[in-house]
Order: sequence, then structure tokens, then C-alpha cells
Amino acid sequence: MHEWIKDFAGAATVCDKNGTIIEMNEKACATFASYGGSDLIGKSLYDYHPEHCNVIIREMLQTGRTNAYTIEKQGKRKLIYQQPLFENGEVSGIVELSLELPDDMPHYVRS
Repeated sequence: MHEWIKDFAGAATVCDKNGTIIEMNEKACATFASYGGSDLIGKSLYDYHPEHCNVIIREMLQTGRTNAYTIEKQGKRKLIYQQPLFENGEVSGIVELSLELPDDMPHYVRS
């Protein structure tokens, strides 16, 4: 893991091409503490998601497509951005960034 991501304000989780969690920054460990935090490293993403989400994960790993959406959890809005990682032109895993969105976040349309 690169040093800058360790203390990044968003949760960063990385899995390999088999869906095995290989890296988590401190925010991700804290976010997923109730599931085991850093003990999730080495475990399968598929064990912690419902099947409809696992279908999306498998598709991302097969096609290299990005998945992005917003959620609200415990009164906090978050942007979830999942981007496949590539090595030599082949999908080698997925990185997920989970960023808390401020309630008063401005939105600009620029031309």
C-alpha cells in the first residue's frame, strides 16, 4: 500500500481477481470493524455481500467496468466508487473507495 492512502479520509479496500481482500486502509478497517476490520484481509468479498452484489463484483472482474453509486447509512451519505485494477491490460482486482458526502456539499455544472 502506498503511504498516502493509509491515512486517506475515505475508506479504501482492494481485492484481487478472485475477490480476496488484499488491502485496507485505516478508514476501511474502522468502517468495517464490526465485520472484523483488518482481519478481513485474506477473506473473500463474496462472503460479506448479498448475491445480487456478488453478481456485480463478478461482472466487474470479468469486464473491467466501473460501478459507482451513492448510499445513505446511519444518516450519512456516501459515494461508493468501485474501479477495476489492471495489470498488463488484464483485470487484476478491484479498488473500492467509500467517501462520506457532506450534507451541504455544493454541486456545480460547468461548461
